[in-house]
Amino acid sequence: MNEPVKKNTAGMRLRRYFLTGLIVVAPLVITAYLTWSFVLWVDGWVKPYLPSAYNPDTYLPFSLPGYGLLVALVALTMVGFLTANLVGRTIIGFGESLLDRMPLVRVLYKGLKQIFETVLAEQNNSFKQAALIEYPRKGLWSIVFIATDTKGEVDHKLPGEETISVFLPTTPNPTSGFLLFVPRKDIIMLDMTVEEAAKMVISAGLVSPQYPPAPPKLPAKSKQKQITVSE
Repeated sequence: MNEPVKKNTAGMRLRRYFLTGLIVVAPLVITAYLTWSFVLWVDGWVKPYLPSAYNPDTYLPFSLPGYGLLVALVALTMVGFLTANLVGRTIIGFGESLLDRMPLVRVLYKGLKQIFETVLAEQNNSFKQAALIEYPRKGLWSIVFIATDTKGEVDHKLPGEETISVFLPTTPNPTSGFLLFVPRKDIIMLDMTVEEAAKMVISAGLVSPQYPPAPPKLPAKSKQKQITVSE
């Protein structure tokens, strides 16, 4: 018997159009909303501390969004510039020496400073590669981000095998997860980038990079006219 042919009804077409529109519009709207919320959040923190003479909201009949963010970027750049010279390093060193005398504050400050230095330092090679490990048990595999070779006391106390420090992200929030020390021989390196692996984790496997990767497109060669020479 022939199987019944599914009819492409008007309702099915409308549903398909709606889902296509949702896929196109939803990421744009969410990205715009989060960006706008971040700008307003920074403005709310910075603008109250600006003198009236330097605040455009004093002269304009409306609030100028993004001005606080611009001031914050300029201020952070200036702090970085001042810290790079001797006077700036002296001031920073004096401030850190004051924080070292505060029992609870110094622990919080040093922890946050180490995190930001690790994540934002240009010379740092953390999370440059994605890999697979068997977790949480044999036969089940999880995506991890390679951090660095295990160092310090942890490396000294672990048995003879060479281990690597890896970060195991959680779904759908890859910024939270677990630090694991895994033997090098138990890690399978992946060809996908860290960004592609992060997308796969966030989407719970719904978004997966193409494999094998598509070959790069070669520039189109100009067609040369063939000239025939008659003898």
